[in-house]
Amino acid sequence: MDALLDLMIGGTVLDAGGFALLAGVSFLGSFIAGALGLGGGGLVLATMAMVLPPVVLIPIHGVVQLGSNLGRAILLARQVLASVLPAFFIGTLIGAGVGGQLVITLPTPLLKALLAIFILYTVWAPKFQATKPGKATFFGVGVAGAFVTMFVGATGPLVAPFAAAASDERQRVVATHAALMVIQHGLKIVAFGLLGFAFGPYVPLLVVLLACGFAGTWCGRQVLDKLPERVFRVGLKTIITVLSLKLLYDAARATFG
Repeated sequence: MDALLDLMIGGTVLDAGGFALLAGVSFLGSFIAGALGLGGGGLVLATMAMVLPPVVLIPIHGVVQLGSNLGRAILLARQVLASVLPAFFIGTLIGAGVGGQLVITLPTPLLKALLAIFILYTVWAPKFQATKPGKATFFGVGVAGAFVTMFVGATGPLVAPFAAAASDERQRVVATHAALMVIQHGLKIVAFGLLGFAFGPYVPLLVVLLACGFAGTWCGRQVLDKLPERVFRVGLKTIITVLSLKLLYDAARATFG
């Protein structure tokens, strides 16, 4: 058992307790996201921040979230709104490649506040809820999401309202949101690799976390299929609202202390 544990965490900064904590939260976070579409990623990030140094936190979290979203996208592949994926992918590439140069001078608290206000509008504005966003909208969301992931890391709450507005059924909401986040997390991981981050020592740990995440996704899928559509929509709106209010709180605390 000790040899197996050494294999899992050797070369990392984790001990046995930290390893068990991350494995458990990987399952729980994927379970929550599998049932309601999002919400688990924030839990995973907050927990990882307790046991991983900042230089490791974002790339490792990106891999775990890529696996979690990929699992949902695979399990719900037939429900993905595939027509919007190319436009979103192109938008994400453009946003990641050149967008950062346009907003690099903006302070992060301001970006968080603007993002939170925009998300709250998309969630609660009746006019927005009554329209179905198309390819052009998802292209813009891809660009904006690339900005956000560079400064705030909150692309899930930004993308979710559009996936919800474009989809008639809860399974399609979760599937489409997962596919969109696979694109954004995938490009983020590529960027970290190009910047020289060494994923090698964390591969055994990531294998375990991805396996736990897939198990959580599968269990969450069973809950999703049993949820009434109205309960799902209310739960999704509540989670997005709470995450947006937290962004506003973080922005205010960073600005005013």
